[in-house]
Amino acid sequence: MATSFKSILNEDIQTTRTKLHESIPVTGTIISGTYADQNVKNYAHGMFQSVYDYPYLSSSANHIFDITMGYSANSVFSSSANTQNAQKIQMYNQMAQVLVGHDPTGSIREFDEDGNLTAGPKMRECLFLNFARLLSKDEIKKGSFSLTLGVNPSGTTGTELVPAGAFINRNVVVTDASGSNGYKTNSPAGEYGVLFVTSSQMGARGTLADTTMPLTFGAGIPCGLVYYQAGIVVLTSSLFIAADSGGLLRNSVVGGVGMNWINDTTQNNAGKVIFLSASNYGMRDMIMSASISGTADGLRNRIQTVSFNNTTEMNSTIYFCRANANDFNYSSNPTYVSRSKIRVKETRSDQPISYMTTVGLYSLDNELLAVAKLSEPLKKTPANEYTLRVRLDY
Repeated sequence: MATSFKSILNEDIQTTRTKLHESIPVTGTIISGTYADQNVKNYAHGMFQSVYDYPYLSSSANHIFDITMGYSANSVFSSSANTQNAQKIQMYNQMAQVLVGHDPTGSIREFDEDGNLTAGPKMRECLFLNFARLLSKDEIKKGSFSLTLGVNPSGTTGTELVPAGAFINRNVVVTDASGSNGYKTNSPAGEYGVLFVTSSQMGARGTLADTTMPLTFGAGIPCGLVYYQAGIVVLTSSLFIAADSGGLLRNSVVGGVGMNWINDTTQNNAGKVIFLSASNYGMRDMIMSASISGTADGLRNRIQTVSFNNTTEMNSTIYFCRANANDFNYSSNPTYVSRSKIRVKETRSDQPISYMTTVGLYSLDNELLAVAKLSEPLKKTPANEYTLRVRLDY
């Protein structure tokens, strides 16, 4: 026990902030079939779909992310005849008002392609990935997000044809390439970055595996947004639509003619490829006719990999507790003396000795707030001094 208290001065207190990062890889096998969809939970309300890393009824299952979709009331796809039309508009509005906010008139802003909230291109039909806090922690590290998507019409490795009769390449890579230094700050939900389609992966293509036909995107085309602190990814539906139909997909080998992913159900594979072969739906049909859960299935089964680094922000207060030469050389512990004599002194001329084992931090009214234990006792005499560094993390 200390013989006296010693005040800690302002110059003895320092604060630091440390960001710890953890690599998070999520493979498509977990998302789209390892457990025969037992790790995918749909709800009676049908507003979103939850994905777990293990069958969700298991006590060891961890929530990974939610998938949903929605469109603006200003979308050309919006119609009262659509399946869950009101819910799709509500979902879009909910996401937009939280992530984008309101304009000066009080109206909900629409998602903006470049994030500048000007009169530029808007994303009115969107797919949303809402990552669980278990994965994203305090935020997704800027510049680390990568999503590989299969854009094969049927979601398989089959041999679907494009209009020119050639085979298509299957995977595209979406990244926040400029996130580390080009992120935006004009969102009520915090910082966010623009997602770009930056490359196309070569994939096996049936009988024509000896040739390649990559999808080309130049230096990168905006295709969505990633909100770092919120842990939400917004993808435009144009990512699955041909360039000649107003989307992003274009095949350089087919003379710049995009693959028409907004086909009518009567066309199917007759000269035009489809988005979901299971129901012979193109993206337009998917947005209008399928449920939110059905659209979530379509996206989920096309995710090849998702990877990013999460961030845990650790704040620390460091107290430098200084024991000078004349400080803490005695102890008020009853065992320190015997018959009124200090046990550690053999003769009157010996210097006092104490052994420091604990540092206590007290409030101004002398209430004990925190205790730090030393790994081993430190011998303290008038001939030495110590500076003990106590760190509180929160």
